[in-house]
Amino acid sequence: MALTDTAIRNAKPAQKPIKLTDERGLYLLLKPNGSRWWRFDYRYGGKRKTLSMGVYPDVSLKDARNRRDEARKLLAFDADPGENRKAVKAAKSEQGANSFEVITREWYTKYSGTWNASHGERIIRRFERDLFPWIGSKPIAEIAAPELLATVRRIESRGAVETAHRALGNCGQVFRYAIATGRATRDISADLRGALPPVKGEHFAAITEPKQVASLLRAMDDYTGSHVVRCALRLAPLVFVRPGELRTAEWKDIDIDGAEWRYTVTKTNTPHIVPLARQAVEILTELQALTGSGRFVFPGARTNGRPMSDNAILAAMRRMGIDKEEMSGHGFRAMARTILDEVLGFRPDFIEHQLAHAVKDPNGRAYNRTAHLPERRKMMQQWADYLDKLKAGAEIVPLHGVA
Repeated sequence: MALTDTAIRNAKPAQKPIKLTDERGLYLLLKPNGSRWWRFDYRYGGKRKTLSMGVYPDVSLKDARNRRDEARKLLAFDADPGENRKAVKAAKSEQGANSFEVITREWYTKYSGTWNASHGERIIRRFERDLFPWIGSKPIAEIAAPELLATVRRIESRGAVETAHRALGNCGQVFRYAIATGRATRDISADLRGALPPVKGEHFAAITEPKQVASLLRAMDDYTGSHVVRCALRLAPLVFVRPGELRTAEWKDIDIDGAEWRYTVTKTNTPHIVPLARQAVEILTELQALTGSGRFVFPGARTNGRPMSDNAILAAMRRMGIDKEEMSGHGFRAMARTILDEVLGFRPDFIEHQLAHAVKDPNGRAYNRTAHLPERRKMMQQWADYLDKLKAGAEIVPLHGVA
């Protein structure tokens, strides 16, 4: 049976240590002098190991269980909790001032303010879960390429090839920061190019057949959940921006009178203009009365100080019965690209500009954000009108001659 605070307090010491068992490897060791020590038993590398979890009552039963659960999470990712504790201590010590973890956290603090919040959180979690347990405590200048490769291959071995590539890229950024700050002499991640298997390209799920698009649009109009989420659902196909750019949209970037949304593309850090069709302006005008006093167009459900969750639109689609293999948040971009080209017949370069993809002129120069803006305004309005006709049940021209 699991321990209780009452059972712990009532336990009497004996001439020999008494083991009071809790659950999943956690127990309390009651010593003859009356002291009570938390212990966690686990197996790693085929060996039985024990980790101290603190002294009761300084560490409560609840705290001890939380520490045990954190240790079990490390084990789930093939990390030794004991070695991880040593690495954390070393990183915090004076001798660990040039450790990989210390320099990584310094790099993260310096640059994370320029990133999207969720992007930054994913990066630091990746380091904490997949890299620090093995190389965090090592001086960065002493880490060799084979050691770094072995670390990222642990990520690859669980099937997360794309995450392994991203982790290696993040390590390269840290090594280059260490070089710039005089604590390393070279970026060893560069030696590992081609060492990981390539990432197989995967397309985001998307509905592109007009008949299916019509059903999707009607379902989104009928959504009965949060009004903010419903507005985001209705706006998403009209602007077809990346999901993170939609949910973090700020009122300061939107000119309702001028029917424009100007912002910086997170992926390329370049300015972009989204002409707003009449239908998009109507949605934003309606929403402005509700959220216009705050920073974000689509604030979170719990606080106006943060944008809507990155899962809000996906969760809404799942509630409407739209499966993840059928449609994703990115799918609105594929929907627009396909139908604007194959049904409405717009020039591909107009479409690519509006998708904020890198488009170059015949001399190899990148077009600026205002390129083809009048034509893109017409395209966005015709696109919105076409979607309205689909919802109203107009005769639909199928793609590729498919009925």
